[in-house]
Amino acid sequence: MTEHYDTVVVGGGLLGCLTAWMAARDGARVLLVDKGQVNQHASGQNAGSLHFQLEYRMVEAGAEAARVAAEAMPLHLDAANRWACMEEEIKEPLGVRQTGGLMVAENADQVGVLEFKAELERSWGLDVRTLDRTELDAVAPYLSPGIVAANFSPLEGKADARTAAPAVGRAAIAAGATVRTRSRLVGAHRATNGWDLTLRQTDHAGTERTHTVRTAAVVIAAGIWTTAIGRLFDAVLPTVPLALVMTVTSKVPRFIPHLVQHAGARLSLKQSLDNTVLIGGGWPARLMSDAQGAPDLDLKPRLVPASIAGNARAAVATVPALARVPAVRSWAGATTVAPDQLPLVGPVGGAPGVFVATGGSAFTLGPSFARVLAGLLAGATPDIDLTPYDPARFA
Repeated sequence: MTEHYDTVVVGGGLLGCLTAWMAARDGARVLLVDKGQVNQHASGQNAGSLHFQLEYRMVEAGAEAARVAAEAMPLHLDAANRWACMEEEIKEPLGVRQTGGLMVAENADQVGVLEFKAELERSWGLDVRTLDRTELDAVAPYLSPGIVAANFSPLEGKADARTAAPAVGRAAIAAGATVRTRSRLVGAHRATNGWDLTLRQTDHAGTERTHTVRTAAVVIAAGIWTTAIGRLFDAVLPTVPLALVMTVTSKVPRFIPHLVQHAGARLSLKQSLDNTVLIGGGWPARLMSDAQGAPDLDLKPRLVPASIAGNARAAVATVPALARVPAVRSWAGATTVAPDQLPLVGPVGGAPGVFVATGGSAFTLGPSFARVLAGLLAGATPDIDLTPYDPARFA
């Protein structure tokens, strides 16, 4: 007998769990499926940064690229508000601390980037200002003497990437959602008023069972697998998978209250609630390939020693005290961006009842993505203009 749902959410990361929770809370019959385990992939492998300023990757290509990236600022502002109240709504700790974020500069050219960036961000409504060295001595004395200025946003901070998605998943179940792990979407066919989805379930012994569920709506919240899943619906959803390096240090007395990034280098760091320091910022790892040379996204990316070393040098140059802190572990996580660096958010063209959200800072933007998706599922008109993020722009 075919199971029936109002919505099937594909992907058990933070975004998928949030969307399932919001939809179930609205009264929908929701099934959340993931080919692995909840929070097994990007949501659980990132560093938990809550970036609301434009990141280095958004400004390094110049002013025009930054202006395009800034078109996502309405999602950033909405996400900042959602994160601020999410623990209260979920009723579990998520490790959210919005104690402010700095983007630092160490020469005149980088200060020019900061000034341009801050003016652009303020034009969209982000609270950000530029601090000189005297102000930084009072606010962030841990920074290197070579840092001459920084943009400061009080909205930025961090969340615990290890616990956030599982906590939201539990909230989704409490709201009535069904969650199935080790369940891969392998087929999709149009049905009356919806879709018949073929799922391949693998039990702990490795035995596979294929079954079909019928649903009125589908949400693709699958991160780096978005493009492949889009093909099941004959949809063009181009994404670029990226493998990135992160490092965590041993525990040290708390001395970094801010999220720190750099205007001229790949660097993002913050001190977590357990007093370790998480270091990342976009240094590449290596995606593995299949027999045809295409990226095999089911295989774990491989660490690149030069990236680990380069990331460490950037961190120590910015926060010299880190030179005396041992690194405990480095790992590689995967994320995805769209070709134009803007997210994909909204209805999937040519596939009625199918919606998608991915791209860019998906952990940071997860709450705003999910709120938009839940509204679309309920038939509401979004209060954020989704035109710049329309998935059909690549069709």
